[in-house]
Amino acid sequence: MKKGINLGLPVCTLLLLILSSCGESKSKKNDVNPSDEMVKPGIRVENKVSEQKVDVYFGDELFTSYIYPDNIMKPCLWPIVTAEGTEITRKYPLKAVAGERADHPHHIGMWMNYGDVNGIDYWGHSEATPEDRKPFSGVIRHQEVVEADADNSQGTIRVRTNWEAQGRTQIKEEIELHFMDKGKVRIIDWISTLTAQEDILFKDTKEGMFAIRVSRELELPSDDPLTLTDAHGNPETIKVINNDVVSGDYLSSEGITGEDVWGTQAKWMKLFGKYKEGNVAVVILDHKKNPGYPAYWHARGYGLFAVNPLGQNVFSEGKESMNLSLKKGDSVRFAFRTLICSGEISDEEINALGLEFSGLY
Repeated sequence: MKKGINLGLPVCTLLLLILSSCGESKSKKNDVNPSDEMVKPGIRVENKVSEQKVDVYFGDELFTSYIYPDNIMKPCLWPIVTAEGTEITRKYPLKAVAGERADHPHHIGMWMNYGDVNGIDYWGHSEATPEDRKPFSGVIRHQEVVEADADNSQGTIRVRTNWEAQGRTQIKEEIELHFMDKGKVRIIDWISTLTAQEDILFKDTKEGMFAIRVSRELELPSDDPLTLTDAHGNPETIKVINNDVVSGDYLSSEGITGEDVWGTQAKWMKLFGKYKEGNVAVVILDHKKNPGYPAYWHARGYGLFAVNPLGQNVFSEGKESMNLSLKKGDSVRFAFRTLICSGEISDEEINALGLEFSGLY
């Protein structure tokens, strides 16, 4: 008689093991693998020359656009959108939205310029500049997109601009922009190299330098009268203020909060608040190789969030000053990192990203 194979287990036990194994396999197939959640769609950069912009997409979602239309006096990043789809930049004056502040039309998106370059004001120039001020106002004109590309880790835009005033080019600028997706934290690294086309003096002024103008939700609550846009985009002065959607607050790397951060020095500054029920934070980090590090902060409660390495006299109440001079042909570089955060971000996380940033460039 031919012997069968001895499995060493009772048949009923073997069947239970097989059935159990099948059920386990089916269950695992339907589970979400934590590592799968970390896989994000790629970064895409599209140069749209006819529309005078370069779009940056994280997956299918627009993160931001580098724009240079003829009706603004410097290129900028606008809009800027969080991972949750919240647009944190003010829309005015490029788009009419009821309830936004109708002030400082030169505050658009994210930009870098300065208020006194050989007596020329690049900071305050807009379509609303009075005629008698235009001869003393400069325009940063986009020249060309040198690179607009992306790989698995980041998107990159490189452009050239000219700082022009009174019929001449004062400065040639190379801007390098890097965009990184860390899930709830989206990163913008802005590096500008300015090369003097004549002897240049950046005279000490508070009107500068790297800035973002945020929407009303991230303003600090205030009962002061203000001018808001109505449903048609027209300015309207409001005396009784509704702060229901306003929840912004500042925190500096030195532990200073609220509007007290204005005119103080810090390695980084965080502006945070809520959009409906969601927490949002915008963090700007100074680079340790920037002139004037750690910089003074021109951070206001009404939505202007700016870092100014060169403006020291007003901020320090006359104790310090910084007038940066360049000889013709000399260059100076400024680098800033911005974190666009959905949810909370700790001081430790900010410090780690700041250390990484200062080691990259």
